[in-house]
Amino acid sequence: MSAAETGADAVGPEAPSPGLSPLARLKAILGGSAGNLVEWYDWFAYASFSIYFAKVFFPKGDQTAQYMNTALVFALGFLARPVGAWLMGLYADRSGRRAALSLSVALMCLGSLVIALTPGYAKIGIAAPGILLAARLLQGLSVGGEYGASATYMSEVAGKKRRGFWSSFQYVTLILGQLAAATVLIVIQQTLTKDQIGDWGWRIPFFIGAALAVVVFWIRRGLDESQSFENAKAEGGRVRSMLLFTHYPRQTAIVVGLTAGGSLGFYAYTTYMLKFLTNTAGFSKEQAGAINFATLIGFMLAQPLVGWLSDRLGRKAMLALAFGGGALIAWPVFTALAATQSMAVAFALIMGSLVILTGYTAVSAVVKAELFPAHCRALGVALPYAVANALFGGTAEYIALWFKHRGAESGFYIYVAVVMGAACLIALTMRESSKYSLIYED
Repeated sequence: MSAAETGADAVGPEAPSPGLSPLARLKAILGGSAGNLVEWYDWFAYASFSIYFAKVFFPKGDQTAQYMNTALVFALGFLARPVGAWLMGLYADRSGRRAALSLSVALMCLGSLVIALTPGYAKIGIAAPGILLAARLLQGLSVGGEYGASATYMSEVAGKKRRGFWSSFQYVTLILGQLAAATVLIVIQQTLTKDQIGDWGWRIPFFIGAALAVVVFWIRRGLDESQSFENAKAEGGRVRSMLLFTHYPRQTAIVVGLTAGGSLGFYAYTTYMLKFLTNTAGFSKEQAGAINFATLIGFMLAQPLVGWLSDRLGRKAMLALAFGGGALIAWPVFTALAATQSMAVAFALIMGSLVILTGYTAVSAVVKAELFPAHCRALGVALPYAVANALFGGTAEYIALWFKHRGAESGFYIYVAVVMGAACLIALTMRESSKYSLIYED
């Protein structure tokens, strides 16, 4: 069999390519990061402002019912992510990481612009939530491809010695995108009245996202292609979708399992937390936004440190600590948050949970990229990640609100603990990815 058929990478440790210069590496990391930031800003702008536009698109029912409808659209947007991951993963492995990164940000720009311009239910009736859903599906296609392309690209250009450190900036920029959305939320809350935000102010962040995406599109067009892709292209290997399941079933299952626990934890303590603090703990929307903003800053700053530690202690140890700790704290943290009226206590509880979760988020990109050879790496990172993210991350808000609607909110706490516990078992049984990495280029 050929290398492409067996899954063996054509370029092995016996033939490493020369590494990038420090300046070239920094340029590649920053270039990839800028686009990733805008992608995730646009994605999280929906979650941040849904508490204001829920009644615009879904005027019927009480507040919880309106939140559930917007959360359902959010979850359905995740269903498009596996499709986007599949198509963009194939595109990135066949046409290059740079081409896929440029296309993904263009799709996100279009989706944001559609949301910004769509009239509400009062003007166009049922078409309003229909268009909202279509725009979210378009953004889902974009983000589905973005993760695999950016995680792959940043891991490939990071260099062997500091691959964990540099690739951790994939999540730094993801959090920066969410932080930017939170910043816009706070600024708008401070400058507009609640009625103004509910009437038209919620559209502002989507216009901002569309404009930024245009700028980043041109930045990404100027990025250098990764040496891993160039080497794989020179060998003529061609990726096929079934290759993942026939030649890499174990690696694919590992990505699914780790993503299930990591995505559920991430969305539980970040995007859903805005609603939990207002709808369960009784904080105002402004207080919830301030707490969310502060915890995201700390979460972002922790990423490079844990990425650096993974270069020295290994990725496996970081993952086991993240998921094992996450499983143990889920019930007590959510229970305490539901009972507290102190912003300081709420901040400490959420911040502690996110610091533990950093053991996954900081190494998420590099662990998955190290499992696959270059000719199918983008697809291998993107597709199983997107499937698990849709099933566990995208539904986190809806499942949490469903439990609350049923009067059994604590069921969600148990759900988080069980899924993260299962991810911990997977982490404990996997090989150390940094030691057996299939990224050979420096």
